[in-house]
Amino acid sequence: LYLCFGISILTGSDSFQDIVVKIERPTYNKPFLGGFRNVSTGVEFHNAGSQTKPKKRPDKGIQLFCRETQTVVEKNKPQQTRNTTSTQMTKIGLYVSNMTDKLITPGKYFTAEEYHKRRLEAVIVLQKYFRRWHAINLVQNLKEQRRLRLALEAQEELRKKKEKEDKLRREYEKKLNPKTKEDFQLLYHDLELWMQEETERINRTFTGAERKAALCALLEEETQLIACIGMHKLDANVENQQKAILHLLGKCAQPRRWKAYDGKITEMDTQNSLRGKELLEIYRSISTKDIPKDERTSVLLTLKCTVKEHECKLTQEIVALIDREVDLMSREVKECNLEGLRKRICTLFLQYIKIPEFNPRVAGLLKVPQDPLKLYKNVYFCHSCEKYLAPTEFLIPANSRTIGRCRSCYQLDNEARKREAYLKYRLILENLRKSEVDYQDDSKIVFLVQLPDLQYLIENVWNCQSALSACSDLYDLVMVRWDKQHEWSPWNTILLTKEEADAHLKICNLQKTYEGPFICRIEQKHIRAKNYFSQIPAMSSFLHRSNNQANANSYK
Repeated sequence: LYLCFGISILTGSDSFQDIVVKIERPTYNKPFLGGFRNVSTGVEFHNAGSQTKPKKRPDKGIQLFCRETQTVVEKNKPQQTRNTTSTQMTKIGLYVSNMTDKLITPGKYFTAEEYHKRRLEAVIVLQKYFRRWHAINLVQNLKEQRRLRLALEAQEELRKKKEKEDKLRREYEKKLNPKTKEDFQLLYHDLELWMQEETERINRTFTGAERKAALCALLEEETQLIACIGMHKLDANVENQQKAILHLLGKCAQPRRWKAYDGKITEMDTQNSLRGKELLEIYRSISTKDIPKDERTSVLLTLKCTVKEHECKLTQEIVALIDREVDLMSREVKECNLEGLRKRICTLFLQYIKIPEFNPRVAGLLKVPQDPLKLYKNVYFCHSCEKYLAPTEFLIPANSRTIGRCRSCYQLDNEARKREAYLKYRLILENLRKSEVDYQDDSKIVFLVQLPDLQYLIENVWNCQSALSACSDLYDLVMVRWDKQHEWSPWNTILLTKEEADAHLKICNLQKTYEGPFICRIEQKHIRAKNYFSQIPAMSSFLHRSNNQANANSYK
């Protein structure tokens, strides 16, 4: 790679210095930098280049290309037709037809001003056509938006109509086949409305003795209807009681559940849950009617083996009844004559299931605790039915200062006198509580308000109608916050339809959105609500706090 040789350099008058020169042989081909050739000898001489390696340009990571200059390449090239051509004209002795000739005359000369004027007119024509096209597209888009909006409104109207029909159908089914307490409240409420209409009709139509006779006939008809409702109530109580028993036994048979760190639910059957499942299957089997005798006998023997595990007076009575039924079935006794005996077996077996010694899972599900001393700590006396009941059995309004009557007495008094239906108010209260929970700002007042309080608020303060549209259908009305920055309270609420409530909650500034008279009317209703709920001890602290906030805001 290197070629070394020494040379002597004259450094002074008589002194020389030897220097070693290294010539590096390049590992690459040097570029040709030009040269010349001797004409006489033919030897070629090249221009020398430096021995320094050329610098490598740093790699930028992209591919680079050289580019040509942007100079236009011009080329002049003469052209000549391939065949020699000529033009023949008419002359003496020669006739050339001019049928195909074209007569060209010079046009009218126009100035630059006229030229630009023509261009402007042409531009205006183009603009007209473009604007027409743009207007057509705009109108088509508006028509399409209008069509979609009308279709959406029609669909929404159809949905509302269907929802209303479904509600009416469900309400009609509840009245036709009543099962719960609310269903019977609806029946008694309709009965009261019918009685009022009939009484008004009789008072308007008849006088004297005829009026008294018509009122007596109406009273007889009302008595028959109440008796019919009572029969349905007894049947519903039996069915509901059976459902409650199966629900209790189902809870006893449920396995233990817990949520793992990954969100999955894990279930584990314990010894007590397996015992609950066994008792549940036996109870279902002995409660089933119209089964063959051999299956019934097998079920009774299984029940007998189960209760024999514990010796007591109850189990001995169950075993005796089982032996009696098996003996009667062997004697071909009719099924209808065995119904009473089978009901006794089911009742005693249910008592057996409710004993924690035989079914440990039932201990935490019984309303009556096993320790009698616990009954004295959390029990209240109902002065109407004269029974000692748990606190959950009392309906305590927010303005009540004493315990008062229990739920059963309230319900009986309502069925006998007022006959009011609280279903619509309960739905409004449930929707209100769900919406307040979604705010996650620790709302408390909404959970202190009970159904009678909400009924007073809707009927006496808001007159059972929307504050905006005056809609009086309680199924479509909801209560929301008037000022969504503060928690709900009877003095910070408004009654609206569902669509109006959605639009109201999107408002940021109430003063700019609503007019002054409307805001004054809402504030007057809030003052009426304050005057009513200020009598409630539990509400007084919240009322004082809201007044302090209002004073602070007005001061600011």
